[in-house]
Amino acid sequence: MNKGGLLELHGVVAVATHRNFRAAAAELGLSPSALSHAISSLEQRLGVRLFNRTTRSVSLTEAGREFVDRVRPALSDLSDAMEITNKFRQKPRGTLRLNTSEGSARLFLMPVVARFIAAYPDMHVDIITDGKLVDIVAGGFDAGIRLFETVPQDMIAIPCGPPEQFVIVASPEYLEKCGNPIPKNPADLAAHACLRLRLPSGKIYRWEFEKRDQQIEIDVTGPITLDSSNMIVEAAIAGCGIAYVTRHQAAPYLQSGELTQMMHDWTPPFPGLCLYYPGHRHVPAGLRAFIDVLKASVSTEPETPAPYTGIASR
Repeated sequence: MNKGGLLELHGVVAVATHRNFRAAAAELGLSPSALSHAISSLEQRLGVRLFNRTTRSVSLTEAGREFVDRVRPALSDLSDAMEITNKFRQKPRGTLRLNTSEGSARLFLMPVVARFIAAYPDMHVDIITDGKLVDIVAGGFDAGIRLFETVPQDMIAIPCGPPEQFVIVASPEYLEKCGNPIPKNPADLAAHACLRLRLPSGKIYRWEFEKRDQQIEIDVTGPITLDSSNMIVEAAIAGCGIAYVTRHQAAPYLQSGELTQMMHDWTPPFPGLCLYYPGHRHVPAGLRAFIDVLKASVSTEPETPAPYTGIASR
């Protein structure tokens, strides 16, 4: 197949993934009009419409869905075949696509990426941050970085750091003025103003607790609901209520005395962040090199809690 034909196929898959011509064109390094023209040309040659287009939305037709289901694995096989040739080069080159949360990208991933780019200047790293968990295979990603407990069982997972832990915190001012005893167990939280987090799905996050053989999830109540964990910490410092955040995020304010931790024995540590990728596919040379840099970085990092990734990434 000629280069134009491959570009059209990649274009179809990109539009099907993003449901948006502008985002797909940006991924492929094209203008939206050039991508639209390429796909229209392909549709004309095939004699079928692959996408339903309106001014506000793009969706696959039935023929388009079947076409993408067959084309996507074929393009993946072609990509794998080209990646295999990387072993004949001294250093890998190409694009490494990673999916993660914004928090882990800012606090954990970027130092590793900096070391990786310095070691492999022919590589380009494309990082997509998303509060929601995504199918990295369907999304065309080489790997993802999330909490271990969220990784699908058919993936290979490599730890990125030490265990993580959530903590229950509030400002001393709130605890002094709230008029209720300091909570010692989950049931006590019903008498307090709790700061709630709205997940990207629109659902309110249920606080999770564990002690010995007890595992509890509760819907807390309170005067404020936010969609940002950073704002929840700020609200807690301001005395608006009790917050449920990671120890990493609360640590500076616990040290300064702006926040006080409660219910220590109800929030044990759990496995932290890991990098994961499909175990049944060829591992691209760029990803193999990135894993080597990651492992070297983790082995030299001091034993501190894993970076905050946002409750929504759990």
